[in-house]
Amino acid sequence: MGSLDAYFKGLSDTTRLRIINLLTWGELCGCDIQRVMRASQPNISRHLTYLKHAGLVTDRREGFRVFYRLAPANDDTLKNLLQFLTLALRREGDFRNDLRRLKDAIKDGACVVPPTKIASRRPAPAKPTHTSARTRQARSGQASETSGAAPNY
Repeated sequence: MGSLDAYFKGLSDTTRLRIINLLTWGELCGCDIQRVMRASQPNISRHLTYLKHAGLVTDRREGFRVFYRLAPANDDTLKNLLQFLTLALRREGDFRNDLRRLKDAIKDGACVVPPTKIASRRPAPAKPTHTSARTRQARSGQASETSGAAPNY
Protein backbone atom coordinates (compact mmCIF):
# COMPACT_ATOMS: atom_id res chain seq x y z
CA MET A 1 0.00 0.00 0.00
CA GLY A 2 1.38 3.39 -0.96
CA SER A 3 0.80 6.83 0.39
CA LEU A 4 -1.21 9.53 -1.34
CA ASP A 5 2.02 11.41 -2.00
CA ALA A 6 3.58 8.32 -3.64
CA TYR A 7 0.49 7.75 -5.78
CA PHE A 8 0.55 11.26 -7.17
CA LYS A 9 4.30 11.18 -7.78
CA GLY A 10 3.76 7.97 -9.71
CA LEU A 11 1.03 9.61 -11.79
CA SER A 12 2.98 12.80 -12.49
CA ASP A 13 4.19 11.66 -15.92
CA THR A 14 2.14 11.24 -19.11
CA THR A 15 3.84 7.94 -19.98
CA ARG A 16 2.89 6.49 -16.60
CA LEU A 17 -0.69 7.74 -16.98
CA ARG A 18 -0.82 6.01 -20.37
CA ILE A 19 0.37 2.77 -18.76
CA ILE A 20 -2.25 3.03 -16.00
CA ASN A 21 -4.88 3.61 -18.69
CA LEU A 22 -3.85 0.41 -20.52
CA LEU A 23 -3.83 -1.61 -17.30
CA THR A 24 -7.45 -0.65 -16.59
CA TRP A 25 -8.31 -3.31 -19.20
CA GLY A 26 -6.53 -6.07 -17.30
CA GLU A 27 -3.19 -7.76 -16.89
CA LEU A 28 -0.76 -7.10 -19.74
CA CYS A 29 2.68 -8.33 -20.70
CA GLY A 30 5.37 -5.66 -20.74
CA CYS A 31 5.95 -6.34 -24.44
CA ASP A 32 2.31 -5.50 -25.20
CA ILE A 33 2.55 -2.22 -23.31
CA GLN A 34 5.70 -1.44 -25.27
CA ARG A 35 3.99 -2.32 -28.56
CA VAL A 36 0.90 -0.20 -27.92
CA MET A 37 2.87 2.79 -26.69
CA ARG A 38 5.47 2.50 -29.44
CA ALA A 39 8.27 3.04 -26.95
CA SER A 40 11.53 1.28 -26.15
CA GLN A 41 11.67 -1.60 -23.68
CA PRO A 42 14.03 0.22 -21.26
CA ASN A 43 11.74 3.27 -21.24
CA ILE A 44 8.59 1.23 -20.50
CA SER A 45 10.42 -0.89 -17.92
CA ARG A 46 11.65 2.22 -16.08
CA HIS A 47 8.14 3.68 -15.89
CA LEU A 48 6.62 0.37 -14.77
CA THR A 49 9.22 0.12 -12.01
CA TYR A 50 8.32 3.64 -10.89
CA LEU A 51 4.63 2.70 -10.80
CA LYS A 52 5.43 -0.45 -8.80
CA HIS A 53 7.41 1.55 -6.23
CA ALA A 54 4.51 4.02 -5.96
CA GLY A 55 2.18 1.14 -5.07
CA LEU A 56 0.03 1.52 -8.20
CA VAL A 57 1.10 -1.58 -10.17
CA THR A 58 2.08 -5.17 -9.33
CA ASP A 59 3.82 -7.72 -11.51
CA ARG A 60 4.39 -11.44 -11.88
CA ARG A 61 6.87 -13.44 -13.91
CA GLU A 62 6.01 -16.28 -16.24
CA GLY A 63 9.18 -17.60 -17.79
CA PHE A 64 10.98 -14.65 -19.29
CA ARG A 65 7.77 -12.60 -19.61
CA VAL A 66 6.65 -10.11 -16.97
CA PHE A 67 2.94 -9.37 -16.64
CA TYR A 68 1.67 -6.19 -15.01
CA ARG A 69 -1.68 -5.24 -13.50
CA LEU A 70 -3.11 -2.49 -11.34
CA ALA A 71 -2.38 -2.99 -7.65
CA PRO A 72 -5.27 -4.39 -5.61
CA ALA A 73 -7.26 -1.53 -4.15
CA ASN A 74 -6.98 -2.58 -0.50
CA ASP A 75 -7.79 0.88 0.80
CA ASP A 76 -10.46 3.43 -0.12
CA THR A 77 -7.91 6.00 -1.28
CA LEU A 78 -6.44 3.76 -3.98
CA LYS A 79 -9.84 2.36 -4.91
CA ASN A 80 -11.30 5.84 -5.44
CA LEU A 81 -8.19 7.07 -7.25
CA LEU A 82 -8.23 4.16 -9.72
CA GLN A 83 -11.97 4.57 -10.34
CA PHE A 84 -11.47 8.26 -11.08
CA LEU A 85 -8.52 7.60 -13.39
CA THR A 86 -10.44 4.93 -15.31
CA LEU A 87 -13.23 7.40 -16.07
CA ALA A 88 -11.08 10.49 -16.62
CA LEU A 89 -8.48 8.91 -18.90
CA ARG A 90 -11.06 7.39 -21.24
CA ARG A 91 -12.36 10.88 -22.01
CA GLU A 92 -9.02 12.09 -23.38
CA GLY A 93 -8.19 11.52 -27.06
CA ASP A 94 -4.62 10.24 -26.69
CA PHE A 95 -5.64 7.77 -24.01
CA ARG A 96 -8.58 6.55 -26.11
CA ASN A 97 -6.15 6.03 -29.02
CA ASP A 98 -3.95 3.87 -26.78
CA LEU A 99 -6.96 1.70 -25.89
CA ARG A 100 -7.81 1.39 -29.58
CA ARG A 101 -4.24 0.23 -30.32
CA LEU A 102 -4.50 -2.22 -27.41
CA LYS A 103 -7.63 -3.77 -28.90
CA ASP A 104 -5.82 -4.09 -32.25
CA ALA A 105 -2.81 -5.68 -30.56
CA ILE A 106 -5.07 -8.21 -28.84
CA LYS A 107 -6.73 -9.07 -32.16
CA ASP A 108 -3.26 -9.69 -33.60
CA GLY A 109 -2.35 -12.16 -30.84
CA ALA A 110 -1.09 -10.22 -27.86
CA CYS A 111 0.29 -11.93 -24.75
CA VAL A 112 -2.97 -11.67 -22.84
CA VAL A 113 -6.63 -11.20 -23.62
CA PRO A 114 -8.73 -9.83 -20.76
CA PRO A 115 -11.68 -12.17 -21.39
CA THR A 116 -14.34 -10.19 -19.54
CA LYS A 117 -13.55 -6.98 -21.40
CA ILE A 118 -12.95 -7.85 -25.03
CA ALA A 119 -13.90 -11.44 -25.91
CA SER A 120 -17.47 -10.62 -26.83
CA ARG A 121 -16.38 -7.80 -29.17
CA ARG A 122 -13.83 -9.58 -31.33
CA PRO A 123 -13.45 -12.63 -33.56
CA ALA A 124 -11.43 -15.64 -32.43
CA PRO A 125 -7.78 -14.61 -32.01
CA ALA A 126 -4.88 -15.89 -34.04
CA LYS A 127 -2.66 -18.24 -32.05
CA PRO A 128 -0.29 -16.07 -29.99
CA THR A 129 3.32 -17.07 -29.56
CA HIS A 130 2.96 -16.86 -25.77
CA THR A 131 0.00 -16.76 -23.40
CA SER A 132 -0.59 -15.96 -19.77
CA ALA A 133 -1.92 -18.42 -17.24
CA ARG A 134 -5.16 -16.45 -17.15
CA THR A 135 -5.60 -16.79 -20.91
CA ARG A 136 -4.82 -20.52 -20.89
CA GLN A 137 -7.30 -20.99 -18.03
CA ALA A 138 -10.01 -19.07 -19.92
CA ARG A 139 -9.40 -21.03 -23.12
CA SER A 140 -9.71 -24.33 -21.28
CA GLY A 141 -13.11 -23.26 -19.93
CA GLN A 142 -11.95 -22.83 -16.34
CA ALA A 143 -12.61 -19.08 -16.07
CA SER A 144 -12.77 -17.79 -12.52
CA GLU A 145 -16.08 -16.92 -10.93
CA THR A 146 -15.21 -13.22 -10.98
CA SER A 147 -14.68 -13.16 -14.73
CA GLY A 148 -18.26 -14.17 -15.52
CA ALA A 149 -18.94 -16.56 -18.36
CA ALA A 150 -16.06 -18.20 -20.15
CA PRO A 151 -15.16 -16.40 -23.39
CA ASN A 152 -16.13 -17.98 -26.70
CA TYR A 153 -12.92 -18.93 -28.45
